[in-house]
Amino acid sequence: MADHTRVEPAAPTAASRGPHGTRAVARALERSAAVLRDRLRAGELGSLPVVLVLAVVWIVFQSLNANFLSPRNLSNLSVDIVGTGLIAVGIVFVLVLGELDLSVGSVSGLAAAVFAVLNVNHGVPEWLALITGVLAGTVAGTVQGYSVARTRVPAFVVTLAGLLTWNGAMLCVLGTSGTVNLDENGLLAKLTSSYFTAPGAAYGLAALGTGLVLLSSCLDRRRRKAAGMRHRSLRGIAFRASGPAVIAFTAAYVLNRFQGLPLALLIFLVVVAGLDVLLRRTRYGRQVYALGGGVEAARRASLSVTRVQTAVLALSGTMAAVGGLFLASRITSVSQGSDSGVLLLNAVTAAVIGGTSLFGGRGTTWSAVLGMLVIQSIASGMALTDTPTAVQLVITGGVLFAAVVIDSLSRRSQEAHGRA
Repeated sequence: MADHTRVEPAAPTAASRGPHGTRAVARALERSAAVLRDRLRAGELGSLPVVLVLAVVWIVFQSLNANFLSPRNLSNLSVDIVGTGLIAVGIVFVLVLGELDLSVGSVSGLAAAVFAVLNVNHGVPEWLALITGVLAGTVAGTVQGYSVARTRVPAFVVTLAGLLTWNGAMLCVLGTSGTVNLDENGLLAKLTSSYFTAPGAAYGLAALGTGLVLLSSCLDRRRRKAAGMRHRSLRGIAFRASGPAVIAFTAAYVLNRFQGLPLALLIFLVVVAGLDVLLRRTRYGRQVYALGGGVEAARRASLSVTRVQTAVLALSGTMAAVGGLFLASRITSVSQGSDSGVLLLNAVTAAVIGGTSLFGGRGTTWSAVLGMLVIQSIASGMALTDTPTAVQLVITGGVLFAAVVIDSLSRRSQEAHGRA
């Protein structure tokens, strides 16, 4: 496979200062602009479209209501994205595989129902009920994944049947009461109501994240250099890391102005980072991308298609269960509406808006975070401006349609340049 990584132009040094310093800086900027133009023409848009959309959403709602970008609202926003965001992260793996899981809403509702009934109605300790709820999602996903792999029936058909099956199971578990209220001071409720109030917690997380980005980039540079491949300069790595660093420390500053670092957000970021390493840095992740590029080609390459497909759907079910438990934690109750169809649409939409391709073979777990930020920002802005829910759905649908169109055009452009 051809390597398309380009060497970033080195930043001008002290030697370039003087009569010709301005010209050297201009040439460096021109080279950087040329690299960016080449990538855009080749369809390598990255996260640029979703970042622009998010910026527009924030500017519009801030102009309509000055409280939108307040520390309180942004802190609440960071917690609100966690439940559905965790489900969307599982969806990313399925989409990269070139499939679609329609059962995640029902699986999340089933997991929450299992936890609530065991803990509240039968007195099972919360930690054990939590594990059981998550395992329920894992089992559901494994059954669906194995069925897809062995029967070769498209995943959306199998998971559509799962949507109905797990929804019925949730209703059976909840019984006639229909709603179970959770302990507001319990372990599950504290997942979304606890904060690290010490300023050092948020800033420490920002510093750790920046350090990990630099370390990962340096290790990648060393591997490429040792293999004789093109690699980025150290100045280029530092420049690329400056963007995430500014975002991370700004977010830490804003969170500390309210109640500090939310526990839910910390868990979310740790899970996303861990799964990103799994997807992009391990043999298993490479197999997932390979299957997304073509199942038959993967079979001929002696990849275990059954094992990988089963594992991906099992992971999707597990993340749906975890996300469902966080959603239940946020409202401290579980009801028959916990498997709302809007939940499924939001999870899939978040993954696609964030940049995960519907055609398979492209996407990262961080795309779910960006997409979820867009969706929840729209919901939050609508709530602050008293806009009807119907309008929110129309706007979210429009953003999803735009994301799909951009994805399709990007793929065509990459194919034209031999990069798809």
